[in-house]
Amino acid sequence: MQACGPVFRRFLCCCANGTGASPPLNKKKKLVFLGSPKVAASVLERLFNASEAPDSAFQLAAIVTQPPSGRDRGRKLMPSPVAQHAIERGFPQDLIFTPERAGEEAFLADFRSLNPEICITAAYGNILPTKFLNIAPYGTVNIHPSLLPLYRGAAPVQRALQDGVTESGVSLVYTVRALDAGPIIAFERVEVDESIKAPELLTLLFDLGSDLLIRELPSLFDGSAKLNAKPQDDSKATLAPKITSEESWLSFDQEARSLHNKVRAFAGWPGTRARVQIIGENNNSNVLEIKVITTGICKTAGVDGDGNDIVFAGGSLLFPCAGPSLLEVRELQLPGKKVMTARDFWNGLRGQKLKLV
Repeated sequence: MQACGPVFRRFLCCCANGTGASPPLNKKKKLVFLGSPKVAASVLERLFNASEAPDSAFQLAAIVTQPPSGRDRGRKLMPSPVAQHAIERGFPQDLIFTPERAGEEAFLADFRSLNPEICITAAYGNILPTKFLNIAPYGTVNIHPSLLPLYRGAAPVQRALQDGVTESGVSLVYTVRALDAGPIIAFERVEVDESIKAPELLTLLFDLGSDLLIRELPSLFDGSAKLNAKPQDDSKATLAPKITSEESWLSFDQEARSLHNKVRAFAGWPGTRARVQIIGENNNSNVLEIKVITTGICKTAGVDGDGNDIVFAGGSLLFPCAGPSLLEVRELQLPGKKVMTARDFWNGLRGQKLKLV
């Protein structure tokens, strides 16, 4: 894949005759899409489809995405999901930019030569400097999966689920230098079920965001969106900082609902982990690390145990938590193994006891 190549220089030769002639009225606007993960590829697909409609007002002029990275076994360098989708769609590879940073002068020079008129971002994952934001005359518009000004930052869906929200949404906003603080063009609300996990909610919100974007494109092009966009109330802003792998451990001195919300929030990456103690014959014991996949909150009380025992009931492992409360672990994964049900894991213990570490 080529990034920032000299091929873009050909777009510089416009109005060379000095006549100042106006462009044709049916000239399509040049739209540039910026995104990287799989959820952003779904937005790109909607833009591809919209751009191919007979009455489309825009064309996809370029795509900007993160550089290839090591994924899967062997850590082979692979294009981002957005780049891969674009390639599979037949999009010219020399129009796919993969700068390390969006502020690189070589990238900005080639980007300017495209004469982009509007930029759309969806989970791009790179800071856009003022030099970039000043290039497209219709601005840069971002699909952000939260009801801004709530959950500004890198992990809005994960932090919202971790907080146990019952309502979320997606916002279409103009990008400014301050973090997710631009004027709001439109938004869509959605109820959040207590069983939904982060990857599912992310997909839902970016699908809704795609609908919003396609609906608002005419107003973005005629300037009415910028006139009608509403400033955010910064006093109500909350932050959604990036998640780290160190946060994945479950601490059972918290209430079961808090742990259930964390499992939902961290599903996919980095997941949630716990250590349990297996006690066999003659009180021999060993500590086992498990990845907790699917959970619920136990609705019944009165399970026998010494307060530290993990028992099996109703198809789930019941972990004692603060409150007192019980976390139902319905699916788990052992190191190097496939995801299994709690019942299969319990049967594999063959009568050995299970306790919190």
